[in-house]
Amino acid sequence: MCNLYSLRLGPDALRRAFGIARDETGNLPPQPGIFPDQMAPVVRQAEDGRTLSMMRWGFPSPPNVAGPPVTNVRNVASPFWRPWLKPEQRCLVPVTSFSEYADTKPRKTPVWFALDEDRPPFAFAGIWRPWKGVRGTRKENPDRVEEDHRLYGFLTCPANGVVGPVHPKAMPVLLTTPEEWRTWLEAPAEEALTLQRPLPDAMMREVARGERGDGA
Repeated sequence: MCNLYSLRLGPDALRRAFGIARDETGNLPPQPGIFPDQMAPVVRQAEDGRTLSMMRWGFPSPPNVAGPPVTNVRNVASPFWRPWLKPEQRCLVPVTSFSEYADTKPRKTPVWFALDEDRPPFAFAGIWRPWKGVRGTRKENPDRVEEDHRLYGFLTCPANGVVGPVHPKAMPVLLTTPEEWRTWLEAPAEEALTLQRPLPDAMMREVARGERGDGA
């Protein structure tokens, strides 16, 4: 499952690409490597247009299940996920490339995928929720105090022929057009969930190997 991605766009390009009406992120730098429990920009639909906000990657684990934050969502029929599939809880997670780990020795190798070598922007089909509790990396919050958070994760689907040789189990749901972005943010759940499918092989490619950040 995808636990590492990159966003190389600067603030102006990000606002233009996703039609942002309100930007709450401030002077956002490029992020060549985004890991679980870190903060990253997310697009959601508000009454006054699309809003770009910083949220933390990873939903809390289901009740009575101990474990790390849940970053990827496959089974959208689960009662745990259904409440967050309403339009107001859906979001776009801006991305320029994402990584899966090849099972190499002595350690796994990050393999990066993008739409093409130029890394044009696309989005993961995301969901978000408010949550109160203790979260955050030690670097960001060394005291780890309890506070209010906005958390996000994103949908996965079967791997296509590009990702499958590296990670056969699954890949993120990639949304690549303004029409798909609008459907995911605004359409009824039944229509929006038709987007939970692998991107055709011809629309993406492997672009790098070996680094834990795609900053090239």
